[in-house]
Amino acid sequence: MDHPSAFRPEAFAEFRPDKMGKATLFESDRILVGLNGFEPGQQHDLHAHAGMDKVYQVLAGTGLFLLEDAELPMEPGVMLVAPEGVPHGIRNTSSERLVVLAILAPGPR
Repeated sequence: MDHPSAFRPEAFAEFRPDKMGKATLFESDRILVGLNGFEPGQQHDLHAHAGMDKVYQVLAGTGLFLLEDAELPMEPGVMLVAPEGVPHGIRNTSSERLVVLAILAPGPR
């Protein structure tokens, strides 16, 4: 994909039967913009990033944001910011696909 360009991120969603699908929409040394696709019942376990902050924006579907000590409902339009070192994850609790935009800064390169 050439940038700058206007596009609909969800059109690039990838899904896998065995685990969360990932698609990179843009990457530089400063930022990574990706897309996570979850089939019903899939989850991305609790994890934390050293030296990176992460932003999740729900584009389609419903589920739960997993935090070290809480589970928060997610639906289209909801955003979660996970600063460096904060354990976070995602679980698709619905019978439909879940698509989440993920932005990491600085980029992991």
